[in-house]
Amino acid sequence: QVQLVESGGGLVQAGGSLRLSCAASGRTDYAMGWFRQAPGKEREFVATISGSGRNAYYGDSVKGRFTISRDNAKNTVYLQMNSLKPEDTAVYYCAADLFVPRPSRGTDYDYWGQGTQVTVSS
Repeated sequence: QVQLVESGGGLVQAGGSLRLSCAASGRTDYAMGWFRQAPGKEREFVATISGSGRNAYYGDSVKGRFTISRDNAKNTVYLQMNSLKPEDTAVYYCAADLFVPRPSRGTDYDYWGQGTQVTVSS
């Protein structure tokens, strides 16, 4: 069983930055992903990183602005979000699983955090 706890959300002005953290219990070799869901919208893939940290993939809407990273010594994954836009406003969720054949698909992850709210004002 893996427990995930997100932190770092908040209110920021457009153009600003936030860094989200996801602390995981248990194994350190899980692939980790970030997803987000805005009110009335479907869950959206944001980014994912392999267990080793060598491979990372991003959703088209955040490429060039967001960076995912991990510190396996701390069992923590980070999402650095720069140049934030009002359309980035959502609840951001951390997800994990040992084997993720399709990293952008939320259904491939068994473990999820409780989410952290990110609000970007214009």
